[in-house]
Amino acid sequence: MRATHKSLAMGLAALSLLAVSACGGEDGGTGGGGETQEVEVFTWWAEGSEKEGLDALVEVFTSQNPDFEFVNGAVAGGAGSDAKNVLASRLQTNDPPATFQAHAGAELTDYIEAGQIEGLSAMYEEKGWNELFPEGLLERLEQDGEIYSVPSNIHRANVVWANTAVLEEAGLDPKASYASLDEWIAALEKVEAAGKIPLSVATDWTQVHLLETVLLADLGAEAYSGLWDGSTDWAGEDVTAALEDYQTLMGFTNTDRQSLDWQDATQLVIDGEAAFNVMGDWAEAAFATSEKTYDTDYVAFPVPGTDGVFDFLADSFTMPVGSPNGEGTEAWLDTVASAEGQEAFNKAKGSIPANIEAETADFGPYQQTAIESWANDEIVSSVAHGAAASVSWLTDITSAVAKFGSNDDVTELQEGLVAAAEKHASS
Repeated sequence: MRATHKSLAMGLAALSLLAVSACGGEDGGTGGGGETQEVEVFTWWAEGSEKEGLDALVEVFTSQNPDFEFVNGAVAGGAGSDAKNVLASRLQTNDPPATFQAHAGAELTDYIEAGQIEGLSAMYEEKGWNELFPEGLLERLEQDGEIYSVPSNIHRANVVWANTAVLEEAGLDPKASYASLDEWIAALEKVEAAGKIPLSVATDWTQVHLLETVLLADLGAEAYSGLWDGSTDWAGEDVTAALEDYQTLMGFTNTDRQSLDWQDATQLVIDGEAAFNVMGDWAEAAFATSEKTYDTDYVAFPVPGTDGVFDFLADSFTMPVGSPNGEGTEAWLDTVASAEGQEAFNKAKGSIPANIEAETADFGPYQQTAIESWANDEIVSSVAHGAAASVSWLTDITSAVAKFGSNDDVTELQEGLVAAAEKHASS
């Protein structure tokens, strides 16, 4: 981010704090006896296992902060895309919630440059949060030397979920591993021959999710990361080959994908209508709440070609400029950062705690594999979930992927991805 943008963001944040302290006692801001006790938390966790995770976090928040009232500002749909549209409108009209969910990393860039969220580095120092989160995570939270959000978890994106009964019906070993996409494609062909959906997928964002794991599998961790810093050429032949593999995989997917969201695509695997699904490990909670047993009813493994790599994202919470209740926002961030909050939240959501002091011995068997991978594997950042690129860049990538879903044209897809990279590299 250019220095002028950072100066603008800091200036707006300072003005906002001055305004709050000047008038909070009269209008229900963050100071004085007139302070509102409501804390509106804006998320996209509106249903299913995601809402269960939020509910668990709210229970801890309420017990830790009896003087504050949680207000659920959740907006459902599109892995946050619908919520982000609503949030953008509210921020532009100076109507921010007390805090809002955002993926940690580059997704915050647009909010920072618009002067819409406050830096939290001083709060990290004051509260000792720098000691609660691993150094590698803190580095990924930073934008130009400043931290702008508090992570509630760590998710892994490059995971395949599979129904063991469907695999057995297709003559496949449910415990088999696939070293490459080619090996996995051979297994998909067997499922197709057995009359089941080989690979379930849903609307555009889940296709971007699938694409990023294919790029990671074919390019490797270093070249994949180079897509986001400019050191890997989007127009290169290696990217073309990866896009051709993506085209092949999409040929094994369900035809009703555009009418589904991730929960529906995952449910196809849970119900035995599909064999495989590529999804982040929030899917673990969906399997668990469906009373399915890990390693018996379903299995999970890294996307073929990505073993030894952890495709990272984290849900996090911000301090909006002009928050209607700064003390309430800070209280929510305290709960999010706490070991107690992270233990409750992540058990329900399928992710793992970002807080190193959280107890994880009683977490489920899938989560134990994620804990081990996070500690030992190479870490890369997810683009579909905001860690690798800005919201605006992701929007352009999603547009290119959506067009491909209609025309199946690899050349046009690559041209769209190249144009998106050139646009945002120069911005």
